[in-house]
Amino acid sequence: MRRFFIRSFARATPKKGARTIKSSIVPFPVTVTVGAIGASIVAYYMLDAKAGIHEYVFCPLIRAFTDAENGHKLGIKLMSLGISPKLRRESEEREREFDALLGVDVFGTHLKSPIGLAAGLDKEGIAIDSLFDTGFSYVEIGSVTPEPQPGNPQPRFFRLPRDDAVINRYGFNSSGHLSVLLNLKARFQEWMSHENNAKRPGRLLAVNLGKNKNGDEVQDYVTGVRRFAHYADVLVVNVSSPNTPGLRDLQSESKLTDLLKAVVKERNAQGKNSCGKQPPVLVKVAPDLTEPEIESIANSAKQSKVDGIIISNTTIQRPSNLLTTDISLINQAGGLSGKPLKPLSLQALRTLRKHTKDSNLVLVGCGGISSGKDALEFGKAGASFIELYTAFAYKGPGLPAKIRDELTALLRKEGKTWQQIIGEDDK
Repeated sequence: MRRFFIRSFARATPKKGARTIKSSIVPFPVTVTVGAIGASIVAYYMLDAKAGIHEYVFCPLIRAFTDAENGHKLGIKLMSLGISPKLRRESEEREREFDALLGVDVFGTHLKSPIGLAAGLDKEGIAIDSLFDTGFSYVEIGSVTPEPQPGNPQPRFFRLPRDDAVINRYGFNSSGHLSVLLNLKARFQEWMSHENNAKRPGRLLAVNLGKNKNGDEVQDYVTGVRRFAHYADVLVVNVSSPNTPGLRDLQSESKLTDLLKAVVKERNAQGKNSCGKQPPVLVKVAPDLTEPEIESIANSAKQSKVDGIIISNTTIQRPSNLLTTDISLINQAGGLSGKPLKPLSLQALRTLRKHTKDSNLVLVGCGGISSGKDALEFGKAGASFIELYTAFAYKGPGLPAKIRDELTALLRKEGKTWQQIIGEDDK
């Protein structure tokens, strides 16, 4: 054996004077180590919600290779699997500043910020935690209908990228109450007890309730309240989708008052949920309303004793200043959302504020919000907090943090907090 090693060494040792060639091959362990470090850096960057790669690479790629509806499904599927970035905590000092400037008290909860997600993105409640992880303080799932229904025929979701807008006529496509309840119960059991159904301090989970296409205009909502009251921090009555025949007729004062009274009665009958609270009831209305119609909605809300109003849903109008020139696209039936909606929803909010500022109703601003400046305008117009959706789809998971940072800078410049500027325009 000793002779074998000597002979082997002799063969491997170059003769004196012979030319040697240095190997350029990096030892395998070094290659693996460098590769692992590189992969870790890339993964860390990709999992950071504030990284620009999401807005400038991933979101455009999804839009380039999928139609609007399949892009929507892909995004939610990835989030449901936890394949999504998170908003990383800042220093303790920075976090305290955020809370001091942006914190807002609503429905007995101190929200970390006034930035929320509107219904429509996560219809089935399968990506709740991933959405909270991007920085939203309020996440609204749904709309959910009592029985499963497919919604309108495809295609039913269209992008207007030049306007940062979309048109949808989904028509309350939903897997139904029982399917969504199973999702919420599974999450509930996983997190067990907590101070709210969001299962996170300073946040709220809302369920947006709809009616089936041929459902009862009162009982469908009452059934939703009965089934979800114990799994939601907030219940939203959606009477403003333009894609369910006759739904917006429920915004008339007499019908709306009767509906909301029935909903509030059922909420009260359910008692307190597992967190020891009763979920507040909000009603979501359209921007396509005259001032007398908005005033009548305010009256219905006061008479029925709901807790607040979300304004607004999508619009059936097509503003003349759209940059999109494809008439066949612009004229697609359905509700328009995104940047072009902002002037309509903001004006509707200001009108609603005029008719509700003598009450305790909480107003929620929604429609065309995509920046800290937009959020500030809605706050000053009377919104206790705001919701966004379409901008999130275009800009990606870094948007809540971007709006938070922009809004913080604007409030610091004005020397005020979010809580102080609510309704400032008409004080």
